[in-house]
Amino acid sequence: MKLKSRLLNPTLLLLGFILYQGTSFSVLANEAAPRCRLLIANQLFDGVNFPQANMAVLIEGNKVKQVGLPDQLRGLCKNRINLGDATILPGFIESHAHITFQNVRKDNVLEHGITTAQDTGGPLKIPEGGQGKLRLLSVGPIIQADGGYPLNIFGGGLGGYDQIGYPVSSVTEAQEVVQHLVDGGATAIKIALEPGGETGAPWMQPHDGPVPATPWPMLSPEIVQALVVKAHALDKRVIAHVGENTGFERALDAGVDEFAHMPCSEISESLLQRAVNQGVTFVTTIDTLSSCVDTATHKGIHSNTMSLASKGAKFIYGSEVAHDNVPWGINGEEMHMMLHLTSGDSIDFTDVVNVFKAVTSKAGERLGVDSLLGTLAPGAPADIIAVRGNPFQRFKLLEYPDLVISGGRIIVNKF
Repeated sequence: MKLKSRLLNPTLLLLGFILYQGTSFSVLANEAAPRCRLLIANQLFDGVNFPQANMAVLIEGNKVKQVGLPDQLRGLCKNRINLGDATILPGFIESHAHITFQNVRKDNVLEHGITTAQDTGGPLKIPEGGQGKLRLLSVGPIIQADGGYPLNIFGGGLGGYDQIGYPVSSVTEAQEVVQHLVDGGATAIKIALEPGGETGAPWMQPHDGPVPATPWPMLSPEIVQALVVKAHALDKRVIAHVGENTGFERALDAGVDEFAHMPCSEISESLLQRAVNQGVTFVTTIDTLSSCVDTATHKGIHSNTMSLASKGAKFIYGSEVAHDNVPWGINGEEMHMMLHLTSGDSIDFTDVVNVFKAVTSKAGERLGVDSLLGTLAPGAPADIIAVRGNPFQRFKLLEYPDLVISGGRIIVNKF
């Protein structure tokens, strides 16, 4: 009588091993973060002050507990990561993105150093993330004129709260839409004042071919005013997409708080000065709009930025993550262009630090969700990145962070 072999089928053995390994990896991935972590490095930037040498940051749970000298903090936590010749910084904040609308993977953005992003146009979503995931703040669809930008370029039929745009045609409708957006979780309100025609603007080419023969419809002054008043009554900022003088002036007349882009076309000096006087904040997005230069006057986004800087304008970093021509994470070139266009005739280290503030503490301040976001102050969210070397000398290092922590949870660790 033949005995049946008791040897296991090799394929089944391999399958069992894979399943076992997968289970063990899953357990490790879902383990709770340790009660505390102490990060030590040759340099630390807390989002506000000049970088300091030989510093440490203590994390407890999902918050920053303390920043100080390594010898002062060493005894407070046994779980230490010595990063050596590296720089610790707050997680960076992207103030202009279309991550949801363009179906960009949020984990990819997080792994490349952006721990918080503001989605400025796309499906309405409640705030999410921050605990090991990208913190995503939505403004919902861009409020636009019927038949105007952005639905006339990016599509979406009649628009809606799950689209890139939502058209309104009356004051009452505009007020109702603002209320609905805020009730649905919008952290700001964005409006489009875009008649088209700006040379080099990416939404002009190749989406719709030639420059429009007649201007695109824009929201009326009365509707814009109603939108701003309603949003402010609900304690929300209003962000305007503008590209030229008409939309720029209409936004200022209504009292908008923020411009989503540096305008593409040359803006009159009087309007630029008025914007500074009204305290409007400008999100840069210079890199993705760098081709916005009038071939006749050689003026456009670069001259607008330099003129505003000379007048004392407020800038925050934005790279328009989701566009194909910029990194889907930290954009070193955006920071480089900000530095050179906003620093005047000469650049000193204060100018460099101001660029870093524009993508950390100043950006966090604008979002209004946590006064400590973008800093390493005690009580701030434990959103932290680190890179080997000195990113204040070489911005490109920031695009490939060696350590990323979100809400106290390690996402990337190459140390």
